[in-house]
Amino acid sequence: MTWAEMILAHKANRNQVSAGEYVVARPDALMMHDIFAADVLDLLEKNGIERINDPDRVSVVFDHMVPAPSEYAAAHQKKARALIRKYGIKHFFEIGRGICHQVMVEENLVKPGDLIVATDSHTTTYGALGAASAGIGSTEMAYALATGTLWFKVPETVLVWLESQWQDSVCGKDLILSLMQTIGSDKAQNRSLEFRGPGAAAMPVADKLTVANMGVEMGAKFALFPPNAMSRGNGPYSFEFSVDLSRLEPMVALPHHVENVARIADYQGLEIDQVFIGSCTNGRIEDLRDAQKILHGRHIAPHTRLIVAPASREIYRQALQEGILEDLIQAGAIIEGPGCGPCFGGHMGLLAANERCLGTHNRNFQGRMGSLDAEIYLASPLSAAATALTGVVTDPRDILDSGEEVNQ
Repeated sequence: MTWAEMILAHKANRNQVSAGEYVVARPDALMMHDIFAADVLDLLEKNGIERINDPDRVSVVFDHMVPAPSEYAAAHQKKARALIRKYGIKHFFEIGRGICHQVMVEENLVKPGDLIVATDSHTTTYGALGAASAGIGSTEMAYALATGTLWFKVPETVLVWLESQWQDSVCGKDLILSLMQTIGSDKAQNRSLEFRGPGAAAMPVADKLTVANMGVEMGAKFALFPPNAMSRGNGPYSFEFSVDLSRLEPMVALPHHVENVARIADYQGLEIDQVFIGSCTNGRIEDLRDAQKILHGRHIAPHTRLIVAPASREIYRQALQEGILEDLIQAGAIIEGPGCGPCFGGHMGLLAANERCLGTHNRNFQGRMGSLDAEIYLASPLSAAATALTGVVTDPRDILDSGEEVNQ
């Protein structure tokens, strides 16, 4: 079986499952964030359900509308807090703890071989640790909370074999953007992506998290790095792709779709109004170190805003201790608290008409960060920092190789 099939078979108490089958399985963890928690728990209450099947498996993280940017958001969160207490949910992480996917990993609520569901599409992130994880809707979550089980269609699997290692100017974001360009979403739609090979085995966890996080942008149900990634696996694969990581270049996703990808070198010089470094995709300490590598002792372009949001309180604290935040502040950055605000257009970084943002987040849909007439470009933290430095789309290799003091 493929890795996804093995997990679903185990959680459904079956010896074997095959792609296309429907199974009823018991998730190991269920997670909600502040946008959906009140509605899901309210649905249980209105239907007379007085207890959750297993509260210890459930987590709630306040991360999207934090701190509350409106009276409506504040009231919604107040209602959620009351229902969280009523249903005895112990794993409750208040505003400021961090973005849900980062928090779940830091709190050791994700393990290899787990089956995890959450009311957020980027739940595929946990595939970096070998967990089969997917986003679900509010009614599905309510059912899973009440019964402890949920139905799944066993997905077909696409094998992505990774050879070699990438250069210093490239990271996991460039890999997943490159895969968007070469594989697209048709071949991955509702399938499981299985990353194997020496490149997968040697890849840092932070980069695996980035790749798995954006697997959903390819339409994937799961995006998995199995623990035994050096072997090819024994399951049937619908498609197979091989990538030589040493040949990767810095990439950029152009408006208004994540599949609209090109080499960043081909779009150099395009003026950018705002740069955002953060999100569940690229807000980890490794990403902030990459930004520091570019911006230490330098200053961003005068017409460009740089917003930085560490993905969790722990990352924020570590970045303080390492002097990263001091360097970024000296470079002209605005440091925001841990949260999702700018990424999904909630608050703390919206765009006006005809403005352009280059960010490290995961989606560049029209209107996602504010005006329908704004443009969003997606790239790595290195590319984002280089762009903030010059004020135009910039290949990070130009800065890393030159060593020049730009805008000193």
